[in-house]
Amino acid sequence: MNKQELDCVLVPIGILALLGYHLWLLYRVVKHPSTTVIGINSMNRRLWVQFVMQDPAKYGVLAVQSLRNNIMASTLLASTAIMLSSIIAILMTNNNGATTGGIRGGALILGNTTQLGLSVKCFSILVCFLLAFFLNLQSIRYYSHGSILINVPFSQLYTSEPLPAGPAAKYVANVINRGSYFWSLGLRALYFSLPIFLWIFGPIPMLACCLMLVSVLYFLDVYTKYDVGDANTNSENHTCQSDA
Repeated sequence: MNKQELDCVLVPIGILALLGYHLWLLYRVVKHPSTTVIGINSMNRRLWVQFVMQDPAKYGVLAVQSLRNNIMASTLLASTAIMLSSIIAILMTNNNGATTGGIRGGALILGNTTQLGLSVKCFSILVCFLLAFFLNLQSIRYYSHGSILINVPFSQLYTSEPLPAGPAAKYVANVINRGSYFWSLGLRALYFSLPIFLWIFGPIPMLACCLMLVSVLYFLDVYTKYDVGDANTNSENHTCQSDA
């Protein structure tokens, strides 16, 4: 296998590893949410929204400040993504060829070092940054809506007959959760840009980064002890009641 064929073998393996992990994570979030950090946070946000909306006059400031912090985080990621996109676009339109020539001349780089190959790599990084920018914009959109809805009394959420508090709080929780989901997706897009960036230096660093990223994300995304404490507490309480 020559150097040019390494990209055709190692790069798809790395991309499939990342996609396979996130498909597995999506399955866990949908089927077993209490075993993932995303699912646990989603359930707790629903409880938090219901708690705040019971008395908006008392907890409204707390809710707005919390959502404002989330908006600031999404704004920071969106600004970073669009700034990096501009830098990549400038590099792609630069005609002096200095960077391209330096990369092609690297004897330690295994893989495709042609002008076309470098353009594909830079374009892939640009797509990741633009996708992160778009997703974080959607996150800001939903958080902005949620900051208004969370302070509306239950009886005023509907113009027709007032519905019970449950459906109203559920709708607001869904809006805020969508903002969090888009923020997580935007962050994942930035994560994806790291192995794509290392692809410039060859498919081997790119594959190594993909495998390492999957390992790190697994420990950050999976949590299997969320219900263990409650189960132990319930069993202890049941034992005490039996003894009594």
